[in-house]
Amino acid sequence: MDGARTAWQALRSGLFVLFQVVTVAPYALLCLAWSPLPLHWRYRLTVGWPRLVIWGARRIVGIRHRVIGAEHLPDAPAILLSKHQSTWETLFFPTFMPRELCYVFKRELLFLPFFGWGIALLGMIHIDRRRGTDAFEQVVRQGERKLAEGRWIIIFPEGTRTRAGSQGKYKTGGARLAVRTGAVVVPIAVNSGECWPRRRFVLRPGLITVSIGPPIDSAGKTAEQLNQEVEGWIESEMRRLSPHLYRSDAHAGATKDPIA
Repeated sequence: MDGARTAWQALRSGLFVLFQVVTVAPYALLCLAWSPLPLHWRYRLTVGWPRLVIWGARRIVGIRHRVIGAEHLPDAPAILLSKHQSTWETLFFPTFMPRELCYVFKRELLFLPFFGWGIALLGMIHIDRRRGTDAFEQVVRQGERKLAEGRWIIIFPEGTRTRAGSQGKYKTGGARLAVRTGAVVVPIAVNSGECWPRRRFVLRPGLITVSIGPPIDSAGKTAEQLNQEVEGWIESEMRRLSPHLYRSDAHAGATKDPIA
């Protein structure tokens, strides 16, 4: 029975990959076709492909989602700092958020066929890492401009996708940007890795939960203090969303010497 279920999931995952491959090339050509349009329209049209992929994940693989805490999203300049477990949230956030998003990514991604063409037209924040210590100043300059335009900046503070149930090192770049620009920070927890694991071909049907936390004011805080608050909220919420993956944490706490 388990073998048949695994084979069925593998088939569905394969069909989903095919669905993405078949749709991305023509959509990229459409992106080039509407490139003369104003940025607002380019953005709205281009996020149609991520929306299509989220739809395909639900219909083909059975990956559903729910969002809690959407009422916490502010009507103000904000930097979203999110848990990052899979490709799913990278595609989902632009389709859901009420403001246009700017991802921060390395410049080399702009040269990827099809995908790179699309993001190149969206006026996001790209970094030339060859410029060393000036790279962060690039982010600040671009970030201030994007926030002034009414857009939100989104950063994954762990830097890369983490395995479901694990925790990476929270880098301070997003918090430093918030302190420099005065923007509030919105922490986001997401357990997408349970359905769409990193570096795995076979996806699993299930429910992904996106939990949006209350905004955290950056005023009067150091980047380290702000980063700790963000990490504390996200990781605490992850243990609430996926308690079955953090049982070892609870066991360690229960067996710890209370006097130590």
